[in-house]
Amino acid sequence: MNDIETMWVWIPRYSYSIASEDGTNYYGRKGCYLESEPTQELPGEIDVRFVSTEIKDRGNAKYVTTTGVREYYTPDAFTFGDEELSEIWVGKFETSSSNPDAEYGGGNTTELDTMIKPNVTSWRNINISNGFNVSLKMNDEGNRYGFSSTIDTHMMKNSEWGAVAYLSQSRYGKLGNVDFTGKDKEIYQNKSNLIITGCSYGAPSKGNTDYGCQYTYDIDINGTGASTTGNIYGIYDMSGGAWEYVMGNYNDIIASSGFTEMPDIKYYDKYTSSDIFTACNGKECLSYGLSETAGWYRDSAVMSDVNNPWVAYGSYYNSDSSSGIFHFYKTTGNGSVNKDASFRLTLII
Repeated sequence: MNDIETMWVWIPRYSYSIASEDGTNYYGRKGCYLESEPTQELPGEIDVRFVSTEIKDRGNAKYVTTTGVREYYTPDAFTFGDEELSEIWVGKFETSSSNPDAEYGGGNTTELDTMIKPNVTSWRNINISNGFNVSLKMNDEGNRYGFSSTIDTHMMKNSEWGAVAYLSQSRYGKLGNVDFTGKDKEIYQNKSNLIITGCSYGAPSKGNTDYGCQYTYDIDINGTGASTTGNIYGIYDMSGGAWEYVMGNYNDIIASSGFTEMPDIKYYDKYTSSDIFTACNGKECLSYGLSETAGWYRDSAVMSDVNNPWVAYGSYYNSDSSSGIFHFYKTTGNGSVNKDASFRLTLII
């Protein structure tokens, strides 16, 4: 493990559709993986089919199970600028720094390098612009990782978080893992008050103060239940741990993120409304984990606005039952204000 600097998980290109069992509430399909009818508190299966780059579905991503007629949508995460992607690679854990023993695991600097590995402190107290810049730095010529010029690394976008979350709620994610039933289908929370990557409480989010790293990422069921697949091959720290800034922004308002100007539009998702149902140019932002899955597993859903134009996901180690992979909240993007906010990396080939 000492020789490893970054660990990544493959997310293949897919299209999805979200079902309604009653014709009104779109909480997913009961399918083979729930013992009860889907509810907002215990949602069901998101239907997923894997597709090539030649397919870009643009249906409304909804259907009623009694009709069986599905409309699929290909997540925006698989479009990067003008390029259609066959896959993205996502940091397996919250980002840590090359000096994880530093205050806040790194602090508000670009002088350190990014790392992705378990059992270390997340890199926190860093504003969005510095998180974005250290992510891009991994592409620099002569970088320590051996990455070539054909690779793009960047701070995770809101749409990319959504692509991971939806796949987790499919038959290919934790929902489809037969080792878990009922409420344990929800991703287990990281309740480490030291913000150690890969930790698991061994249960979904709860409003107690029993903080610590109860189980590490490699412990079957109790530990692996904190991954997006329920086994060791999934993505961790997406419920609890540190808040995670994503590159989602309201109307190009910089606020206290540290940017002097907004980056290239391919590196962030722009919202034109603080209403989650009209946030993408007057329409729903399909595939982003906003309106479509708001409140799933009782996760909080608070959209960015003119005063807090950035988005953070996953919530915090001491959050109550409102934390989780579908939890999002508004923020100014200031590292010193949100001292326990971290970020995650995406890699594109």
